[in-house]
Amino acid sequence: MTIIDLGNTGVAARSRNLRGYLAEPAGTGPFPAALMIHEAFGLNDIARRQADRLAAAGYLTLAVDLFSDGGTRRCLVATMRSLRSGSGKAFADLAAGRAWLKQSGRINDKIGVIGFCMGGGFALLIANDGFDAAAVNYGRLPRNPEEALRGACPVVGNFGKADRTLPGGAAKLGAALQTLGVEHDIKEFDGAGHAFMNDAEEGPRPLRPLFRVMGIKPDPDAAAEAWQRIEDHFARHLKD
Repeated sequence: MTIIDLGNTGVAARSRNLRGYLAEPAGTGPFPAALMIHEAFGLNDIARRQADRLAAAGYLTLAVDLFSDGGTRRCLVATMRSLRSGSGKAFADLAAGRAWLKQSGRINDKIGVIGFCMGGGFALLIANDGFDAAAVNYGRLPRNPEEALRGACPVVGNFGKADRTLPGGAAKLGAALQTLGVEHDIKEFDGAGHAFMNDAEEGPRPLRPLFRVMGIKPDPDAAAEAWQRIEDHFARHLKD
């Protein structure tokens, strides 16, 4: 597992010091690939373990660090602004990550995109930009989903019914994809809240009791099923 420099992919307008975490499957390949997009807390240990899990399932996984040019504190606001507007440096960073995978010579030409929380919102917005499958985990919907998701690749989505930050998100996403005729499998897990696929609590320690009240906490049982749904979806669309 390696931190790599993403500065030589030929993509303009990216972060100057763009880097990512590469998780590699066993064997020689070629592999199906996954571009992973982290939560608002950045490319931390939880995110790296999520990338490692995808690699163990057989995917060359690149988690792009959207906060490469200054860390979470300096980059979060600009990245969230990019997510809301649907444009900006974060999208160039993700394009550079995909370009690196394509230029690596190690993939089977199939690339999926997967995101969590903030990253799930980004995954939705680029699901119609040349990817073969998308996994969206409690990601916020675009303001105009039927416009933003037109032409999207097949989508699997995992949401928590107890997630107070995204009320009705699963139903709204499913309805939009149904209207557009996009293949999808969206599930809302009873009792699970936001960030339920994390394997540990995260965020500033003083705020964690508040996060729990808001339903932001791990749920190992729901996470196990969600991961299986992702692996089944990616296997169907990315593996030869």
